Amino acid sequence: MQPIREEIGVIIKSAQEIAVMRKAGQILAVVIEALSKAVRPGITTGELDTVAARELKKRGAVASFKGYRGFPASICTSVNEEVVHGIPGARVLKSGDIISLDVGALVNGFHADAAVTLGIGSISEDAQKLIAATKGALEAGIAAARNGARLGDVSAAIQEYAESRNFAVVREYVGHGIGRNLHEDPQVPNFGIAGEGILLRKGMTLALEPMLNAGLWRTRLSDNKWTVFTADGKLSAHFEHTIAITDSTPEILTML
Repeated sequence: MQPIREEIGVIIKSAQEIAVMRKAGQILAVVIEALSKAVRPGITTGELDTVAARELKKRGAVASFKGYRGFPASICTSVNEEVVHGIPGARVLKSGDIISLDVGALVNGFHADAAVTLGIGSISEDAQKLIAATKGALEAGIAAARNGARLGDVSAAIQEYAESRNFAVVREYVGHGIGRNLHEDPQVPNFGIAGEGILLRKGMTLALEPMLNAGLWRTRLSDNKWTVFTADGKLSAHFEHTIAITDSTPEILTML
């Protein structure tokens, strides 16, 4: 199956290729469900990584992130003011924390990518609102991802939803195309102008992933060159789904 490439490098997937990505996405959804059940006060982020690695292997999938550009773990675990790319390890989760679990699965040569942010034990009302707004922003972006729409329609929908709830959209890190490669064209910013950008077409597969901050949108990079923090130390949340553009509503490939 040879992919069709647009002039800008965007790959249009065949029905057979999307079927493989759907399988990867379904495995990923099950793995995230297992992680969500494992999250509790007292568990370490490294133990969560072990759970994910075991569940991926059990289902015949490979962790997309392990070894990617040197990343040392199977998943990203970003806690509180960590935005993305947190490295699992000895950190113990406690009640009141929030954690973003970002997971990728490779199945038969195709990737799926998804993320969820969860509260640990009892969390603050502000943290609850941040998590709800980030999930809602993702849903708004997905709803705008229609055949014949522009990429800017998706970006603008995410930004409008987030900012209308007084949360800032991270600008240095964005969503992306996905398929045979974990990251493909096009980049999918979580901010933009409706009506601008490339035309969305049936067969495009995208990973939409809004990252919202409780404070300012700016971030800083950790000394480990992976973990991204909010610049002002305030909370951040992250949600992600891999979707396929169809003739009608987009298909969420990473949802059970």
